[in-house]
Amino acid sequence: MKQVKHWQDPVNIVLGVWLVVSPWVLGFQDVTFAMWSTVVTGIALGALALGATLVPRAWEEWTEGALAIWLAVSPWVLGFATVENAMVNAVLVSAAILVLALWVLVTDKDYLGGSMDRHAH
Repeated sequence: MKQVKHWQDPVNIVLGVWLVVSPWVLGFQDVTFAMWSTVVTGIALGALALGATLVPRAWEEWTEGALAIWLAVSPWVLGFATVENAMVNAVLVSAAILVLALWVLVTDKDYLGGSMDRHAH
């Protein structure tokens, strides 16, 4: 069995699953934009994180970061910021996703961290 390169990727899979089920767990499944935004973002995150677990690439981490930013602003863009459970969930989970993605990008020598070792000519 292949060893996981970044422990953050399986954690992001769990966060993706959480996003998919959270509208029902937290009780905002009737708020259409909040529910669909959370579920679709969760599915996308889970797929990206699974891909990053199986075949790690820097673009997957950058895309996870972009998803995190979308998730963070979605309550205001889609108009569900007044639904406290949905808004807090989106902001907290997006912060965790962003931290994990940036962590991988700056610590993996094959990604951004490795390019910092190059000297300009």
